[in-house]
Amino acid sequence: MLDFRINTFLTVCNYMNFTKAAEALCITQPAVSQHIKYLEKSYDTKFFEYEGRKITLTKQGKIFYDAVATMKHDEQYLKEKIIQEKSGVKNLKFGATLTIGEFILPPKLCDYLNRNNNMNITIIVENTKELLYKLEHGEIDFALVEGYFAKNEYDFAVYSSEKYICVSGKGYQLKKQPRVLEDLLQETLIIREKGSGTRDIFEKNLEKQNLTLKDFSKVIELGNINAIKYLVKNNNGITSLYEAAVKDELENGSLKKIEIEDLQKNHDFYFIWRKNSAFKNIYQKLVEEF
Repeated sequence: MLDFRINTFLTVCNYMNFTKAAEALCITQPAVSQHIKYLEKSYDTKFFEYEGRKITLTKQGKIFYDAVATMKHDEQYLKEKIIQEKSGVKNLKFGATLTIGEFILPPKLCDYLNRNNNMNITIIVENTKELLYKLEHGEIDFALVEGYFAKNEYDFAVYSSEKYICVSGKGYQLKKQPRVLEDLLQETLIIREKGSGTRDIFEKNLEKQNLTLKDFSKVIELGNINAIKYLVKNNNGITSLYEAAVKDELENGSLKKIEIEDLQKNHDFYFIWRKNSAFKNIYQKLVEEF
C-alpha cells in the first residue's frame, strides 16, 4: 500500500494548487504542505517550483511523479486482479482511437472474447490526446493509439502497420491532376478534429513540405469518421485517413484513392501502457493476444 502522502502529492500535481488539493482530499492546506515537505525531506530534493501563486514540478518532481503515478495505477490494478481471481471473472478497461476502435479492433476483439469467455471489457473510444490523458490519470489500463506520443514517457509495442491514403468521391472533380500534397491546396479538405491521430499524421506530412492546413482553400473539421466519409462520398471535398477505414467504400467504388507521392504511405499503430509498470509482462502478453 502506498504512503498516504504520495496520494497527497499526486492530488497536488493534478490541480497544481495546494488549496484545491486540500479541498479534494478533505484535509487542511497546512496538512498538504506537511505531507509534501515530508516527502521532499525523505528524498532530499524539491518537487515544486514557486512563482507567485503558480507552482510547477521541478525535474526531480517530474521523475518522482512518473514513478509514483505508475505505482498507484499498479496498486489499483493489483487490487482488481486479486478481486478478479476470487470471482473468476476478469476485467479489462482500455482505450482505442477512433480508427482502431471502429475498423481494426472489432474482428480481433471477437476472436479474443471467443478465447476468453469469462472476460468483462470496457473500451473507451477517444482521440489520441484524450486517451493519453486517461492513461496518465489511471482511468484506463492501456491504450491502442494511431497518433503521436512521447515514446520516452510510455512503454509500448507496435500493434499493426496501416496504409495511409487520400480519397475523394467517385464523381469528385479535382481542380488539377495531383502529384504532390501542394497540388491539393485548391481542394476542400475534410479532416478530423484536433488531437486525433489521423489529423496529426496529415499535419506532420504537410509540415515536411512547409505547408499547413491554412494553405487549403477550405477546411471542414469533423469528429466522426462516418460523417467524413459521407461528405466525401457526396463530393463535398477530399480527405486523408487510413485505408482500413474506407476498405468497403474503395471496393464498392463509392470512394477512390488519390495517389500522392509525398504522402506517408504507412503508419504504425501502438499498444501503450505506463512506463515501468510492474505488470509489463501482462501487457506484452495482451499485445500478442489482441
